[in-house]
Amino acid sequence: MARLPTIWYDPLSLSARMSRFLDALFPDFPDLAYLDVFPGFGHTDIYLKDKTLVIETELPGARKEDIQVRVEDNRLVISGEIRRYAEVRDEHYIRMGRHYGAFHRVFPLPEEVEDKRAIRAKFENGVLRVEIPLRRVPETEGVFDVRID
Repeated sequence: MARLPTIWYDPLSLSARMSRFLDALFPDFPDLAYLDVFPGFGHTDIYLKDKTLVIETELPGARKEDIQVRVEDNRLVISGEIRRYAEVRDEHYIRMGRHYGAFHRVFPLPEEVEDKRAIRAKFENGVLRVEIPLRRVPETEGVFDVRID
């Protein structure tokens, strides 16, 4: 039987090592937290509904207990870990399509946030929904189309 590359046995180990490497390389640059090197977790929709900014992030396979949502300065941080409970080490995967491991997403909060302590989160059916109340709808002043050549 053909031997699979080592990275196929634990594909997210590269992601974790790369993340630790970037953290060590740039410890004094918090803005790099917005850099999404491995966006395998948390496909996200962000939209306005009335005077509320809504962030919906898909976290299939996660449990409510495995997710942390917090506000750090002017950033919303969603982090946690999706675990595989059935360890399968003896199988020879051809492709591993389901993601598991740690995740960390950072979203800047707009200036229009009414009260950071009023931010609410709900996790249901694999989707984390965060609602951020705003004082007013952000203005779209200066919005225009750019011609595509």
